[in-house]
Amino acid sequence: MRAVVVHGPGDVRVDERARPVPGAGEVLLALEWGGICGSDIAYWKKGASGTAALAHPLVLGHEFAGRVAALGNGVTGLREGQPVTVHPAQLVGDGVLPERIAGRTNLYPRVRYFGSAAFDPHTDGGFSEYRAVPAAQVRPLPDGVGTEQGALAEPLAVALHAVGRAPELSGRTVLVNGCGPIGSLVVAAARYRGAGRVVAADLASSSLAVARAMGADETCDLSAGDALPEDVDVVFEASGAPAALGPVLRATARGGTLVQVGNLPGTAVAAALGDLVTREITWIGSYRFVEEIDEALLALRDGLDVTPLITHRFPLDQAEEALAVAADPGSGSSKVMLRLGADIPDAPDTSDVTAAAAAVGL
Repeated sequence: MRAVVVHGPGDVRVDERARPVPGAGEVLLALEWGGICGSDIAYWKKGASGTAALAHPLVLGHEFAGRVAALGNGVTGLREGQPVTVHPAQLVGDGVLPERIAGRTNLYPRVRYFGSAAFDPHTDGGFSEYRAVPAAQVRPLPDGVGTEQGALAEPLAVALHAVGRAPELSGRTVLVNGCGPIGSLVVAAARYRGAGRVVAADLASSSLAVARAMGADETCDLSAGDALPEDVDVVFEASGAPAALGPVLRATARGGTLVQVGNLPGTAVAAALGDLVTREITWIGSYRFVEEIDEALLALRDGLDVTPLITHRFPLDQAEEALAVAADPGSGSSKVMLRLGADIPDAPDTSDVTAAAAAVGL
């Protein structure tokens, strides 16, 4: 089979690897679609994502979906040909957490994640034609949800987890600062959870177009001098830019809530934080997700449309080009998808950038 393998900084290849055989308790998936995430780009560009550095080649990808190709011994409740996606996290150890964070498995200190170099040996991801996966991590797709949508259940789960970290949103005004793929999905998740008015802010007009298509009522083009709104009940900071912290704190209402979704640097940065104290703002972190991938699948079944997020599609053998487009701020890309299977019914045949951009109003 073919797999997208990063060998070091700037070195990604489509390698031939042996097709896996499912062991006891495992499921062999014939994969169809994968979504490129920021960590995939980081491994390709820098050979590391956060503190996880490559020690040897790694198959990229933790957003993927496909169909069951074979069942290992002891697997029940699944059938060959069934469309599925995957929860990419697996706890390492006994899984016991302190009572104060009981059930919050995203905070467990040792987690294997598909497409991650955090452990050695690394945990290969799903940007390949086939992948053997523990059955416990497989999630069947609801009727009417295709595998391309199913591949985006994982980032939608991240957005739903972030929205769940905030107070009840029904009828509230929400600001989402930073409208990359996760920010735009936070827009959709806030709308799904009943927000009354959703404002999206970004420096790129292409990202704002996606945010509008995902449900934003209003947009602020920060590059054109638009100001963030004032006195917003709940703010989601999804850019991860330290320079944004002062403005989003100022935009948050007195006594309001700021949810930090974008990953901030692990090094010292300058940021204006005075409003955190004087306005008594509750500043909350949000990291990955617990089991919100199940809610994400229900939301997709119920009509939450993630397709406006998809701006580019590439076949597996053009993975490096796909990564370059996803990494280029000038490309107008949002979510870049890889077609992992060679023959997928009803799949787009090309990565037509013009058509993809037109689909989100660029």
